[in-house]
Amino acid sequence: MLNQIAATNILCLDIETVPQHPSLDQVPDELRAMWLRKASNLKNEEALSEELFYRRAGIYAEFGKIICISTGFLHVKDGTRQFRLRSFYGDDEATLLREFSSLLAQIHSSRKGQPMILCGHNAKEFDFPYICRRMVINGILLPPQLDNAGKKPWDVPLLDTMELWKFGDYKSFTPLNLLAHILGIPSPKDDIDGSQVGQVYWEEKNLQRIVTYCQKDVVTVMQIVLKMKGEMILEREEIEVI
Repeated sequence: MLNQIAATNILCLDIETVPQHPSLDQVPDELRAMWLRKASNLKNEEALSEELFYRRAGIYAEFGKIICISTGFLHVKDGTRQFRLRSFYGDDEATLLREFSSLLAQIHSSRKGQPMILCGHNAKEFDFPYICRRMVINGILLPPQLDNAGKKPWDVPLLDTMELWKFGDYKSFTPLNLLAHILGIPSPKDDIDGSQVGQVYWEEKNLQRIVTYCQKDVVTVMQIVLKMKGEMILEREEIEVI
């Protein structure tokens, strides 16, 4: 599996998102009305107050924002592996999106026609479209790696470890921590999980904790790729934050 793609040609990524406002009563009136209309269709039988349900607004690009994009790529020299992590994060979403776009542009220009494939877990359903939507909202042109309109499926440089694990079974949804566990990979969810990111950001104001969590997910994605390729997973000393 994946033998046709070198691990050094894969850029793993993960994003963390939060609601655009710390609480529902701080959402501007018109947008609040739109959220309540959407929420009424989403809640179904869940007995959650409107305020508690607003905590889920971060998973929708129209009502949320990105606070962290973490990336990682494998560098190999003289037989020595080094997985290099780099994160873009902060309160200013437009700035971190431009910085991320600049990284992709640098990679694109430096590889001389050899594409770097973007990879995440459930990224085709969440991370990639979320980034694209928020870039459009912030007036940022999509980088070539994400501007895939009109391309043939085999020309789209995107990988998804959850899709790979489905092996064609499109009814299946396997979360990252479960897949890591059954493959013998250390869990990335040893501190917080995605449902807690908004609280850690708005209430604890601990962005660095979120960045660390996001980077762990990126490492786990690469570990899964290596496992699926039949290669040795990374040791702790092979991982470096740059």
